[in-house]
Amino acid sequence: MQIGEHELNPPGPEHDDEGPSRSQLRREALDVLKLAQALVDLTDAQLGQVPLGDDLLDEVRRARAVTQQIARKRQTQFLAKQMRKLDDAEVDAIRAALDRDRNNIRREAAVLHRVEQWRDRLLEGDDETLNEFIALHAQADRQRLRTLARQARIERDRSKPPHAARELFRALRDVMGEKEKG
Repeated sequence: MQIGEHELNPPGPEHDDEGPSRSQLRREALDVLKLAQALVDLTDAQLGQVPLGDDLLDEVRRARAVTQQIARKRQTQFLAKQMRKLDDAEVDAIRAALDRDRNNIRREAAVLHRVEQWRDRLLEGDDETLNEFIALHAQADRQRLRTLARQARIERDRSKPPHAARELFRALRDVMGEKEKG
């Protein structure tokens, strides 16, 4: 009679506490590496919004200072190794700060797209389009917007640089940005 593997190593609670699999540990390490790469790619202003200790902040700055690709990769991997020493709450706080930053960037991009759409509509439209915009944004200076749109059309028709179109964009962004905040 042969003894099967189950009889030698019966499944039981003493074998369930082996911890995460090797594959799971690798996935977690790669996730932290991606987080480290995201930190290295941030601007100084964005980095200031992320809750990092002084040691980790120094490591991020060291990695950013390296210009050679392979050396930067090595330095980023070292940063990830340091980050794996953090507890889960600290890593989750870093991840949450990066997610908030990504959401803010998406929101700002959406606002800029709406501003571009209104600018284009005002350049192609007439006073009715301007009235529609003023109905949505009562705080806007109707006369200034009308003048800028007219000047932008003239510049476009004469193949001149788009100074008035840029100014119109800035004016619309200011008006629409105020509404987004309020």
